[in-house]
Amino acid sequence: MEQVRTVDVLVVGAGFSGLGAAIRLTQDGFDDLVVLERGTDVGGTWRDNSYPGAACDVPSHLYSYSFALNPDWSRAFSPQGEIYDYIRRVTHEAGVRDKIHFGVEVTAVDFDEARGRWTVESSEGTYDARVVVLGVGALCEPKRPEIEGIGDFAGQVFHTARWDHSVPLAGKRVAVIGTGASAIQVVPSIAPTVSHLDVYQRTAPWVLPRMDRTYPQIERKAYRRIPGLQRVMRTLQYVSREFQVVGLTRSRAALAPIRAIGRAHLAMQVRDRSLREKVTPRFEIGCKRILLSNTWYPTLTRDNVDLVTSPITRVTSSGITTADGVEHPADVLVVATGFHVTDSPFFERVRGTDGRTLADKWAADGMEAYKGTTVSGYPNLFVLVGPATGLGHSSMIYMIESQLNYLADALRTMRERNLQTVDVREVVQDAYNSELRTSTGDTVWTTGCRSWYLDDKGNAPAVWPDFTFSFRNETREFDLSAYRRTPAGAAAQHTRQEARA
Repeated sequence: MEQVRTVDVLVVGAGFSGLGAAIRLTQDGFDDLVVLERGTDVGGTWRDNSYPGAACDVPSHLYSYSFALNPDWSRAFSPQGEIYDYIRRVTHEAGVRDKIHFGVEVTAVDFDEARGRWTVESSEGTYDARVVVLGVGALCEPKRPEIEGIGDFAGQVFHTARWDHSVPLAGKRVAVIGTGASAIQVVPSIAPTVSHLDVYQRTAPWVLPRMDRTYPQIERKAYRRIPGLQRVMRTLQYVSREFQVVGLTRSRAALAPIRAIGRAHLAMQVRDRSLREKVTPRFEIGCKRILLSNTWYPTLTRDNVDLVTSPITRVTSSGITTADGVEHPADVLVVATGFHVTDSPFFERVRGTDGRTLADKWAADGMEAYKGTTVSGYPNLFVLVGPATGLGHSSMIYMIESQLNYLADALRTMRERNLQTVDVREVVQDAYNSELRTSTGDTVWTTGCRSWYLDDKGNAPAVWPDFTFSFRNETREFDLSAYRRTPAGAAAQHTRQEARA
């Protein structure tokens, strides 16, 4: 008979959010904790996205834990390898690596209302947990395009988030589908080595200059030796990015300077009128993710690169056919089509008090949570990087740490009040999300473009429609009055009464 492992707190995922939860909760004395990670190492998105040119589009000093600043970033915008190394180093220094079980796939997360606990099925067995923290991330499940014939392609096909480094691209004819954040990094990185590169664009993105630079040794030494200097730089970067919120959520006029920079950047880098027309965005800046690159437009002007704007009709064994009847030969197909953000397959594995999965609940009611963290009908479940926490301008780690404040205070409150469960009241959650939808309706994200910020109902549940410090204030303390709760021991008593009946 399988032995069930009992644990107080179970965390799913060891990326920035899950790892941050493990560190914070351990520091707060919640030591009976385990992290289940399906990969072979920590890192999440920054472990998986190892494609050529992968780098962050948030300044390095801002894209790190506030409790673990890194004075040794090599550049203003960190490359993937450095961020991955940073996460591994923090894991070691925080002493939580022994709490992480690697190579473990979580297959089911079911709440047992009678006991007031979660049953978590995994590839290494069953866990019985009082609290479950989902740190699965928004950018972890690659979205493959549903294109006729893609399974018939004779060459290699892979998503940017699952880059196949065993496939040599030198001298090959390569097709890249997509022009989003990953594509604008991949395409300039591989274009010099491939024989020919076709880039398939559905929507031209807004691209701004990437104000990147190398940090010289003297600057890095100053960050190490001058107390507070790096925090000052981090604060300046944070404040400068918060100014964008005015344009994104309140006044389109405030976007005018950013829009002008984007247009000037395009005009200076693309002289050919025909190509410039193809890569000119037709939607309001900020409606989709604003991209940063100094090499995207110049790469599209290379002799061995073609931008294809005619829609793809099907994939054949030897290439791609577009709506204009042209057949484009290819040896390798790279899919840069983003992730399941508002419809992550993992949500199909989580069942609450009424037996419904999170996926079913959100499909029917819309993707909603309370303060982006708790969901009515799913007691003691805390979702990191949940609904309405995403950003289009700043560091998600700031939002994650805000949620960690709320999570840690929730567990402290439960411990002090001797509570078995807390479950946000549905009326409270509904009122909170009604206000969010009203706020989001006036933002740039709902001005008509198609983006991963939106769900199939036209709402924008993936983004926070305000300044990030307002979210920090909302999540500073756990508001127990918003929750139904059961005292510790009540669930066990209920179970005994059922057994006697």
